[in-house]
Amino acid sequence: MARGMPGVLQAGREVVDRLARQSPARLALGVFGGVIAVFTALLSMPWATASGERAPFVDALFTATSAVCVTGLVTVDTGTYWSTAGQATILVGIKIGGLGVMTLASILGLAVSRRIGLTQKLLVSSETKTTRLGEVGSLVRTVIVTSTVLEVAIAVVLIPRLRMLGDSWGEAVWHGVFYAVSAFNNAGFIPTREGLTPYAADWWVLLPIIVGVFIGSLGFPVILNVARTWRRPRRWSLHSKLTLTTSLGLVAFGAVMVAAFEWTNPRTLAGIGWNETFLAALFAGVMPRSGGFSTVDVADMHEGTWLLQDALMFVGGGSASTAGGIKVTTLAVMLLAIVAEARGDRDVEAYGRRIPREALQVAIAVSLVSATIVLVACLLLLAITGLTLDVVLFEVISAFATCGLSTGLSSDPTLPDAAKYVLTVLMFIGRTGTMTLAAALALRSRRRVIRLPEERPIIG
Repeated sequence: MARGMPGVLQAGREVVDRLARQSPARLALGVFGGVIAVFTALLSMPWATASGERAPFVDALFTATSAVCVTGLVTVDTGTYWSTAGQATILVGIKIGGLGVMTLASILGLAVSRRIGLTQKLLVSSETKTTRLGEVGSLVRTVIVTSTVLEVAIAVVLIPRLRMLGDSWGEAVWHGVFYAVSAFNNAGFIPTREGLTPYAADWWVLLPIIVGVFIGSLGFPVILNVARTWRRPRRWSLHSKLTLTTSLGLVAFGAVMVAAFEWTNPRTLAGIGWNETFLAALFAGVMPRSGGFSTVDVADMHEGTWLLQDALMFVGGGSASTAGGIKVTTLAVMLLAIVAEARGDRDVEAYGRRIPREALQVAIAVSLVSATIVLVACLLLLAITGLTLDVVLFEVISAFATCGLSTGLSSDPTLPDAAKYVLTVLMFIGRTGTMTLAAALALRSRRRVIRLPEERPIIG
């Protein structure tokens, strides 16, 4: 048996390398799908539920996909339906999913070959948007070390406060670790039925979660770049500058607009103190980035707030981050192109750099394909459930953007299984599809020796 193991490892390495060369996207999707299958099987075990009975397949699959895709949507209550072992399984799924599709593929390749080869470096490079192959090995280590260190830091801050608020030491440690991992990975899972509602005015609890969600949504290339040159912001890459400025702008815009829409809503922000209002608005401005936590019931918000959050969720966070959506750099590039067109500029420029036209083409393609996916999913859920468009649209965008905010549709016990499967597929596509599409379009870029004559059609 032992003598045959090297041959099995060699065969496995050859299969991985062959798939990587022929179809990197297929390898990535296969690895990610395989991880979801494993966690579905684990959550289907009797020990995973609090009742000791096997969970229905659709609920196990939905929860596993939501965890590995770091989404946070649930069909059953995480804190009461799953046992401690089941919650620990979900937490491990969140941690693995947060590492990213291509990063996970590189780690598996490293486990087989005991080194990161050129193929694996190319794979993770397409996920993390790192162009220098020499940086990929360092980036993989940074992904693991940075995420773990930040998760530990968040947990260390949360644990004593949770203990002060009445949790036993065991509960405080477990809840602190769970919230820390869920926050940094933008997963939105909560280990208790009440969630964060009891801490709606507690800065000590909510601020670390806000910081964890925001940093996790930036992306590891930004974290790596800023960590290396934090004393010299001028040396930050264009990607880092665009991600940081657009992210901060969206957070500020979201917080102000949520406060404006909900200011007079007696079910959310009306009638509470300034401190709690400011904290709730800030929290609500950050979470649609893909965090998925909430201190007020989303179902109680105005429809205008839902529409605002739809837009914020659709944009999502940074490229190669734990967040979903079309990504903030996609939005930034398109806005810069609009500004350049309005000014009559030939080139799209930002921070003293010219953005290639190919980047704009990829941004437009990703946005249109993503909008089409959302449209198709909405049509399917409207036909299946018979619900109104506002509720369906919110849930669809939350699933596609791997955000996890919900008006209660996913956890509705009357929701048909067919709708759950649609949302499950949507979470998988949202986590892997836009990245795979962007990488595929970038790889297909080619230079033509002969170019056809130019003729401009009438636009608008």
